[in-house]
Parts: sequence; C-alpha cells; structure tokens
Amino acid sequence: MPTRLTRYILWEITKVFLVAIVSLTVLILLIVVARELLRQGLGPAALLQLLPLFLPLSLQFALPTTALFAVSAVYGRIAADGEIATIKAAGISPLTILKPAFIFGLILSPIAVGLNDLAVSWGKPGVKHVLLHSLEEIVYRRLQAQRSYSSDKGFSIHVQDVKDRRLLWPTVTLHNSGSELPITVTASEGSLHLNPERETLMLRLVDSRIEGGGAFRSHFPGEIVPEIPLNKAFAKGDPSSSRPADLPLYLIGPEAIRSEKAMSIDRQRLAAQTGFALANGRWSDIVGSPGAQLRGAIGGGAHRLTRLHVEPWRRWSFGFSCFFFVLVGAPLAIMAKTADYWTSFGMVFLPILLFYFPIFIVGQDYAKNGELPPYSVWMANSVVAIVAVFMIKRVWRY
Repeated sequence: MPTRLTRYILWEITKVFLVAIVSLTVLILLIVVARELLRQGLGPAALLQLLPLFLPLSLQFALPTTALFAVSAVYGRIAADGEIATIKAAGISPLTILKPAFIFGLILSPIAVGLNDLAVSWGKPGVKHVLLHSLEEIVYRRLQAQRSYSSDKGFSIHVQDVKDRRLLWPTVTLHNSGSELPITVTASEGSLHLNPERETLMLRLVDSRIEGGGAFRSHFPGEIVPEIPLNKAFAKGDPSSSRPADLPLYLIGPEAIRSEKAMSIDRQRLAAQTGFALANGRWSDIVGSPGAQLRGAIGGGAHRLTRLHVEPWRRWSFGFSCFFFVLVGAPLAIMAKTADYWTSFGMVFLPILLFYFPIFIVGQDYAKNGELPPYSVWMANSVVAIVAVFMIKRVWRY
C-alpha cells in the first residue's frame, strides 16, 4: 500500500512528465515532422494520416529523456526547498523518498518496449503505405513548384511546365542498377498515374523518344505507358527479407528458427557437394562458384541470425533505459539541490549523453557483429545501475 508521501511524489513526477511529453511530442510532430513532410510536397490529407503513425516512432526516443527530465525536476525542487532534510529528520528512510521514482520508471519501461514494437509493426508499415498512395500527389506538387523531381526509387523527371495534370515536354530518366547507363525518355506530353495494387508508377507519354546505353535510339510517335516499379522502396515486409530491426517481437523468434533451418540445409548441401567433388576430383566445384555461393549463403545467414538474436535484447534494453535513467537521475537531482528545472536536468542528462549512449552503441555494434553475446547491449544500463548504487548511498548519508 503506497504511503501518502509516495503518492504525492509519484503524482508530481507524473504531472511534470505528462506536460513535458505532450509538449515534446507536439514539437516533434508539428514543427519537425510536419514541416519536413510539407516541404517534400505531401498534402494536408496525407499529413493528417501520417502524424498518428509517427507518434510511436517519436515517443520511443522521447520517453527515456522525458522521464529523466520529470524526475530530475521534481527531486531537484524538493531538495532545494529543504523537504528532503525535513523528511529524513522525521525518521523516514531515503529509499522511501526515492521509491516513487523507481515505481514510475518500472511502470514506464514496459510501455516504452511496447511503443518500440508498435513503431515497428504499425508505424513504419503505415508510413510506407501512406507515402506509396501519396506518391502521385507528391510528384505533381514537386513538378509544379520546381519543374523537376528526383527519387531514390530509381527515376527522375524534368518538365518544362505543368498544366492541370498534363506534363509538357517531360524528360524521364530511369537509373539502372550496377554500371549500366541510364535510359532517358523524352516526350511532347505526358501524365502520371499511380497503380497501388501493382505498386507501380504509370507514365502516359505521347510522341516519345527513348535513348539507352550506347547507340540505342527509338521513336514512338503514338502513346506509350511505361511503368516504374516501386516494390523495392515499398516492400510489403516479408520476414525472410526484412531487416531484424523492422520485425515485431512476435515474428523474431519464428524467423530465427526459420533462418537456423535454412542454414542447416545449406550446410548439408555444402557437405554433400564437397564430398562428391572430392570423390570425383572436381576441385573447381569446391573453390569455384557452386561452393562459394553456398558458403556466402551460410555466412550471410549466420550474420542475420546473430542480429535476430540481438534484436529482442536491444529493444528491451532501450525500453528499460527509462528505469535506469530514473534510477540514477533521482539521487543525482537530490545531490544537485537546485529548483531550476533545466539546470537540474542538464546536470543529470549531460553525463548520460557523454557515457550512456556511446557505451550502448559500442555494445550493440559488437553484439550484432557476433564479437560479444547478445546481452552485451545491456552494458550501458549496467554501468548506469552501478553509478546509481553509489549515488543512492550518498543520498542515504545526505
């Protein structure tokens, strides 16, 4: 049963946290995200669809920092007002004073993990879906404003003018993969149409000329309707081809099992192929293309499997950073003993910025490369916990 003091401090932390998280989220969504999307040519309707999808994407990074701000603000103010000394003089344990912060961090951390998973399973696919269906509008807006549109999806369009939905004297450049030269299509008139079912951008071109690599030339006096595939940019998220970071937690386990089975089959095939080649004296089959392809598939599968094993540890570690930030932030704010919110927050956040995130990134990278076990992503949280123990001991003697 929480005491009256615990409820009071917990309510103060919650109030500051809610005000801060709402303010920060609105700032991120409306000023940063919305401004950039409008600059890219997105319409108001699509923007309203995207903002809720960006909410979990922004909250997964905002929650730990905002939790630290709320705790440092509340405990810094309480310490500056002398309430900590009064409470201790009444015979109340310092751990009782810190308990509301720990409760707050423990409640918030699983929520942060869930938001991280929601961002992957709902936020990112939803953003891709809306952007796909808005691509035609984006291209037209950009052409009307700048007379050109370049995309990382492998094409660019330049026009002399745009009247209604008609493109006057468009020049479309299709960039091929590898070292192949691009294909350039010029026409007297054209228009765009998105086919969301086939995930292609259809170009209706009139009186067009096509120039390819080398001396290839062709003229089409009538109308042609080439299609630009967009499936590479807006993949539907097949687990076997998706990055581990793009998979929800409930799919990572089955995908790891599938990857292990695929690697086992490839190893068996490589062993059988090597044995057959040795028996027949075909050394080229061992060091040549067939063996190299299987070894490459096994190596790539092993690397992907390592990342699949690391990903759940990484998400839980980053989600529970809320608790560890609070664990070190509350006693440090008491020791700082300042009522100024930003001073208290800065004194707590600066060491975390300088030490926590570099350690987290190092542990994550080494774990993904297989040089450290998957639980190494918890190194940063472990360091924070050790520092927090010393801070709590100092508060005990405060």
